[in-house]
Amino acid sequence: MERESFFEGKNMALFEEEMDSNPMVSSLLNKLANYTNLSQGVVEHEEAEESRRREVKNPGMGTFIGVYLPCLQNILGVILFLRLTWIVGVAGVLESFLIVFMCCTCTMLTAISMSAIATNGVVPAGGSYYMISRSLGPEFGGAVGLCFYLGTTFAGAMYILGTIEIFLTYISPGASIIHAQSPEGEAVAMLHNMRVYGTCTLVLMAMVVFVGVKYVNKLALVFLACVVLSILAIYAGVIKTAFDPPDIPVCLLGNRTLSRRNFDVCAKVLTTNNGTVTTALWGLFCNNSMPSAICDEYFAQNNLTEIQGIPGVASGVFLDNLWSVYTDKGVFVEKQGTPSVPVPEESRSSKLPYVLTDIMTYFTMLVGIYFPSVTGIMAGSNRSGDLRDAQKSIPTGTILAIVTTSFIYLSCIMLFGACIEGVILRDKFGEALQGNLVIGMLAWPSPWVIVIGSFFSTCGAGLQSLTGAPRLLQAIARDGIVPFLQVFGHGKANGEPTWALLLTALICEIGILIASLDSVAPILSMFFLMCYMFVNLACAVQTLLRTPNWRPRFRYYHWTLSFLGMSLCLALMFICSWYYALFAMLIAGCIYKYIEYRGAEKEWGDGIRGLSLNAARYALLRVEHGTLHTKNWRPQVLVMLNLDSEQCVKHPRLLSFTTQLKAGKGLTIVGSVLEGTYLDKHAEAQQAEENIRSLMGIEKTKGFCQLVVSSNLRDGMSHLIQSAGLGGMKHNTVLMAWPESWKEEDNPFSWKNFVDTVRDTTAAQQALLVAKNVDLFPQNQERFSDGHIDVWWIVHDGGLLMLLPFLLRQHKVWRKCRMRIFTVAQVDDNSIQMKKDLQTFLYHLRISAEVEVVEMVENDISAFTYEKTLVMEQRSQMLKQMQLSKTEREREAQLIHDRNTASHSVVAARTRAPPTPDKVQMTWTKEKLIAEKLKNKDANMSGFKDLFSLKPEWGNLNQSNVRRMHTAVKLNGVVLNKSQDAQLVLLNMPGPPKNRQGDENYMEFLEVLTEGLNRVLLVRGSGREVITIYS
Repeated sequence: MERESFFEGKNMALFEEEMDSNPMVSSLLNKLANYTNLSQGVVEHEEAEESRRREVKNPGMGTFIGVYLPCLQNILGVILFLRLTWIVGVAGVLESFLIVFMCCTCTMLTAISMSAIATNGVVPAGGSYYMISRSLGPEFGGAVGLCFYLGTTFAGAMYILGTIEIFLTYISPGASIIHAQSPEGEAVAMLHNMRVYGTCTLVLMAMVVFVGVKYVNKLALVFLACVVLSILAIYAGVIKTAFDPPDIPVCLLGNRTLSRRNFDVCAKVLTTNNGTVTTALWGLFCNNSMPSAICDEYFAQNNLTEIQGIPGVASGVFLDNLWSVYTDKGVFVEKQGTPSVPVPEESRSSKLPYVLTDIMTYFTMLVGIYFPSVTGIMAGSNRSGDLRDAQKSIPTGTILAIVTTSFIYLSCIMLFGACIEGVILRDKFGEALQGNLVIGMLAWPSPWVIVIGSFFSTCGAGLQSLTGAPRLLQAIARDGIVPFLQVFGHGKANGEPTWALLLTALICEIGILIASLDSVAPILSMFFLMCYMFVNLACAVQTLLRTPNWRPRFRYYHWTLSFLGMSLCLALMFICSWYYALFAMLIAGCIYKYIEYRGAEKEWGDGIRGLSLNAARYALLRVEHGTLHTKNWRPQVLVMLNLDSEQCVKHPRLLSFTTQLKAGKGLTIVGSVLEGTYLDKHAEAQQAEENIRSLMGIEKTKGFCQLVVSSNLRDGMSHLIQSAGLGGMKHNTVLMAWPESWKEEDNPFSWKNFVDTVRDTTAAQQALLVAKNVDLFPQNQERFSDGHIDVWWIVHDGGLLMLLPFLLRQHKVWRKCRMRIFTVAQVDDNSIQMKKDLQTFLYHLRISAEVEVVEMVENDISAFTYEKTLVMEQRSQMLKQMQLSKTEREREAQLIHDRNTASHSVVAARTRAPPTPDKVQMTWTKEKLIAEKLKNKDANMSGFKDLFSLKPEWGNLNQSNVRRMHTAVKLNGVVLNKSQDAQLVLLNMPGPPKNRQGDENYMEFLEVLTEGLNRVLLVRGSGREVITIYS
């Protein structure tokens, strides 16, 4: 019974000494089942408990509800209803189309870059700010995050101003509190009214947000319905104009448009039964209502005509609206091509009912006013925490929303140009239509659909901005990168950002005090454009750097697209307003320098930090300053080469493999050791270095050569491992060839050097890659047209096993190989669950691979294993007796070999070891496990007795060695069964024994473990995480 319990768990005996630091894969996968619990999880995921509770209640939103609709609601809004008709009228259809096309292209390119970043790992709640800061570093992250925050806040001000403009101009003009004393002061009075009403609305909205966001979210669907209904009403109205245009007369005096607020009849006099009567219009232009009155000269010289304001799609008005009509402030809105009698030196009295332009117009100004109507593309990524599958939903939903809204905007430009008379389009506030909303008059069935719909949608957008902006500020404050903002990280007990809401409301009030929608729009255009510019920059930098962690699931991106998007954003900033652009850049620059000055002690694995490895002294100092983040980790390789007596490289394929692994990225140091003293070997060292450099050139290995002359090989290798590299440019991985000659008596120290090198790398916390049968590895010119790279993931020591095949497959040699991952299930593991967990883990790592869980049956130790162990122990005894002559040692080795062969055939005849099943069982049930144990219980005991009666010396063997040999034999059998034909097998390398007496046995274990395999890469991780699911 003692012996039975002694062998319990013998399947993984090779790895048992390191189980504390390197857990079995099965235990790791249990932790990974819910990926937010990852051991290398990011500190920023506070409230993990709360989010998990929320996940339990709510399975998460899909693409349509979670991304598409919020983006649609945020993109379509105030500009579409209040300014698009005016932009079409002023810029003409062609230039309007160009403006919209430029802006939509800009957001589409940004969305492509954003999709790449968003799908490169799990994006926790924090959305766009989180993505930029983790991609570009705390300095850029803070600067862009605050720009995005200010943009969102000013967007709130713009929406509130839009709401008030609709209310005071179109819903209830009589609600004005401040009235103008004279017609000249009407515009100023209107601005004062906007300030008063805007401030009241802001206070009301801030209170709603403070009381509870859930109310805002509940209303969101109502507001969205308003937007959709309004747009449908516009399209319905356009279709109706084709066969039944509405009767909307517009009064022209000569070619000037008249404001129809104070008169009804478009005529100078009316003929009645009693004679001729002057109209209300006459009274406005003349000093009294008598026919003999003195009238305005232009009124006297020109006739009044009535035209249709909305002649309809079939009217041919489209051609008249093709070209732009830019004007100064206070100019008459005139119909092109209509005859009029000019009058000399006319005084433009504002008492006369003309429609005048309220601001000076030019192309670049219109771009600034229009751009906010395409912002809102981040709405989906901002709620990434609530999505069922953010990596799938964000790209699909955002890009679909941009396509939909771009179609709506571009089609609206064409339809407005085709349906509506030019003077009406240029009439910003609908004065010629008795103060009605221009787009409302086009809509069907009633103008009120648009008026009410636009009122509620702008209201909703304002609430959304006031909800989102404080959360963004809270996220920045909690990151602690801008010290004076830390107070805004606090909030109510439930996490609502109270202080941040207060600051947001104050900044929003600045926008409201500006009071003009046309003045606020360019300000927020700047902030959004800057944010989008950095999203594109982040994507371009990451793509060009090719960091190993850059593996987006979204495939349809390219650095050229990101670069084009970035250039377009920068161009649009200066097109909109060069002084606003410089001011916004100055603000961002100041924040950047402030964060840099205050020392943002954050390491987020950002792309800008990755660049510093390629720069000189300044960058080296920066790299040395902090430890490298998991996302920036890539194998910086020290290649250990062996030289022959001619100082030529013994295994050139090791350099080929290095090139395939590195693809010219990161650091490669090619090192070698010459035995002797530096003074004696100086010339040989130079020759060896030249040989290595020429081979590096042939193999296209980009890196440095470092050769050490040392009194013995062991010390030289240790010195290289300790001191190669400079500052941050140090290696973290050692690559060496397996010492094929370790059994040869000529070279008794090769295995000792090897085992000590393994120990050195472990002590230095460096990863180790050992290429076995390295001369069979492919050259750079070879191409595998098919095949597999098999990963045998037995213990988890940092994830290097996962990263290596991904890096190799970037090279042309391995590109067409498919990756397979095998992991070993013990008797009491649920292999089906393990497989599911492993597939989930790989999905979040963005690595595509076939997954297989192999079950190792807990069976007896075979006679073959005992015999192998006996031979091994006898050989170690032999190797220790170094005093024997060479011929005697050879004779003894031959004797042992013969005895081994004879006894093996006897054992094979007498005992049949339980075979490893070819067919993999998929799971262990409890009943099956108990039955298996009971069945083998008696057999085990008698089996042991039989075995030991066969060869009494087996009983004296070191049982620890027996168990280790059992692991090696069993694993080798399983690996051979599955991976015999693989192009490359990657395998966890067990560590050397803590007791140094068994070093030569360790070599034997590794030999048995890899027996029969062509190309093997033994991988020993450094213990630190080198791969992460986070972006």
